Amino acid sequence: MMKAVKEYVPEFGIAPVCRALGINRSTVYRFIDKDNNPPVVTSRPTPKRALSFAERQNVLDVMHEDRFVDMAPHEIYATLLDEGTYLCSIRTMYRILESCNEVRERRNQLKHPCYQKPELLATKPNEIWSWDITKLKGPVKWTYYYLYVILDIFSRYVVGWMVAERESSKLAERLIKQTCLKQGILRDQLTLHADRGSSMKSKCLGLLLSDLGVTKTHSRPHVSNDNPFSESQFKTLKYRPEFPDRFGSIQDSRGFCSYFFNWYNFEHHHSAIALMTPYTVHYGLAAEVTSIRQKALDLAYESHPERFVRHAPKAPVLPGAVWINPPSGNRIVEEDTAMRSVDDKTISMEVIAH
Repeated sequence: MMKAVKEYVPEFGIAPVCRALGINRSTVYRFIDKDNNPPVVTSRPTPKRALSFAERQNVLDVMHEDRFVDMAPHEIYATLLDEGTYLCSIRTMYRILESCNEVRERRNQLKHPCYQKPELLATKPNEIWSWDITKLKGPVKWTYYYLYVILDIFSRYVVGWMVAERESSKLAERLIKQTCLKQGILRDQLTLHADRGSSMKSKCLGLLLSDLGVTKTHSRPHVSNDNPFSESQFKTLKYRPEFPDRFGSIQDSRGFCSYFFNWYNFEHHHSAIALMTPYTVHYGLAAEVTSIRQKALDLAYESHPERFVRHAPKAPVLPGAVWINPPSGNRIVEEDTAMRSVDDKTISMEVIAH
């Protein structure tokens, strides 16, 4: 724009050009003055009272000593004065550190470990369990009950649950041990996945799992997607129409959870497991249910084939595998597990047109 101003000002004048371009005359005058009298950049002279190079290096060496490396400049200054030593002012210490890019931090910093993304694959029930703890509101403000839930990720069957008045690794240890015995878990058969809560990472629980021959895995810190099955199950619980805002007592919460998990395991047709109930999948009844469904669809097709535009309908097929974080970059795995992964909530099924 300034190029256009310089081109037309000699012919038309500053005011008409500024009105045509919609700019202030002061802007034009400022740029003209800058072109005619460019600013002169000069370096700041070193004051005579400034520290010499050797003195500055000595101050820096002192601040790098082991006893001072974790201290702020004002702490170093005060400590040296107590010892009868004066090197320079606090502000000069900051200037020296700034010249060496050491103002923010001069000590070695702790680096957080690189947590590996858990990649877990289940191809049958009782191969991978996911467990977590959620809060249930009590009768008054700031009172809670704690719901422990263990979920089989392949069948979505809740294999164990408990409501307690506190979150405790001892209670979690007891629940997991009883659930393993109930399900007949053998050594080196099961992987137990959880987030990084204090109860999940406790030493006593780790020793129990080691004794039982159960492999434990954990989510990455602050990554809820690493434990999606438990999070999804809790959402199903808390979004039920009959879920209360608060529970009157711990017995009230246990009664509701007993009703809910009975419905969830035996009546709820889960969209991620071919619209079957968790109980059906967990105890190997899926093939029989699929066969019954297919016979009903075949009969419907024989009665009215014109209602099925493309081809005969097929019953939803149970996924053969379920992943937590399927490997990326593997095209075969991605294609094979596209309908089986955690993130895909839909089932590949034909739409029956009536």
